[in-house]
Amino acid sequence: MGLFTRAPRSITVDAPLRLDSESPVQLAADRAPWSLWADGMGKLATRALQLIFVVIVAAAIVLGIQQVTVVTIPLVIALILASAFAPVMGWMRRRGVPAVLATVTTLLAIVVILSAVGWLIVWAVRDQWDELYSKAQDGFTQAVAWFGTLDLPIDQAQVDEWVGSVTDFLTSAQFGSGALAGVGAVANFVTGFVLLVVMLFFFLKDGPQMWAFLLRPFRGENYARAVRIGDKTVTTLGSYVRGTATVAAVDAIGILIGLLILQVPLAIPLATLVFLLAFIPIVGATVAGILAALVALVANGWVVALVVVGLVVLVNQLEGNFLQPVLMGRTLKLHAFVVLVALTVGTVLAGILGAVLAVPITAVVWGAILVWDGESTPARWARPKPGEETAGSTERWRLRKRKRDAARSQRGEQPVVQAAP
Repeated sequence: MGLFTRAPRSITVDAPLRLDSESPVQLAADRAPWSLWADGMGKLATRALQLIFVVIVAAAIVLGIQQVTVVTIPLVIALILASAFAPVMGWMRRRGVPAVLATVTTLLAIVVILSAVGWLIVWAVRDQWDELYSKAQDGFTQAVAWFGTLDLPIDQAQVDEWVGSVTDFLTSAQFGSGALAGVGAVANFVTGFVLLVVMLFFFLKDGPQMWAFLLRPFRGENYARAVRIGDKTVTTLGSYVRGTATVAAVDAIGILIGLLILQVPLAIPLATLVFLLAFIPIVGATVAGILAALVALVANGWVVALVVVGLVVLVNQLEGNFLQPVLMGRTLKLHAFVVLVALTVGTVLAGILGAVLAVPITAVVWGAILVWDGESTPARWARPKPGEETAGSTERWRLRKRKRDAARSQRGEQPVVQAAP
């Protein structure tokens, strides 16, 4: 039972011990003592414990934020709006405009824009919401009835169950908790709006000084990294708001013109919904297109409904391939899978408002990773490996070469030997 013996065992050595640098005894003494955590399973267990601790801390932070949404929601929105109007503040200050006057002017412009958008939404949607909802519901019923005529392994009971599940989620407190907890009731809305205006005023006026105060504990490389992350955050949030608002306006105007030409009713409410839902990437455009197609199906028939679907697809393709890259560049260069995961997590945690804020927050996190070790140097674990960037082009080259070789073989020619790029 030597494994459980407390007293150390003694050994007898016939030859004298050599304690030089090459001696086995010296080498053994230089090694770290054996530990249960030193092998592969021990390292895995250590990483698992660290991951569990990180998850617990993140969950505590999220729960804490959810308890004070009346403060956190205005704080985040004020930060985003201040980042969006930072170029305007910088332009006025460079021309000698006093800080207070520049701040008040910018703040009034933001309040006027937000009030105008809110009034437009209420005017365009509220009075015709019942009719819009009724036509969308009738269009959905017709679409379900048409799918029922197809030979699909789906019965009406399954469709009703799916519709009931989606309806229950959309009308549940969980879906609207993020938006309703902070701005749902009138009192909370007024409180949140006042906090938003006050925070936005100080962010616009004293934002650089506030950020410099927060950076005081950092030194050396940590200070430089914090400065890079702050600059990247402001650039990302500002570009996101300005680019998304412009894209949403262009989408809404384009679809409005198309709906008016096709004489689809409720064109203005549908265009307004297109503008609002454009702030939810991927999912928002899909939902807006479905609503427009359902209304056109009921009022104008399936031919016009198909034309509306084509119009929505065309506008979205023009936006994604031309307008969005010009306005946003690589600011929001996120994979569609990452966007969908972020939207799902944001919706579950904070409802509609979480879906709106999930993508810019994710873009900020990714932007911080991209400048972690330098202006153009990502964190070590996020750097591409040598040859990784050309892997896709190499695979496409090989596919084209196989097709060319197959064509030459059919003509009786010998394949051409060529090195890959």
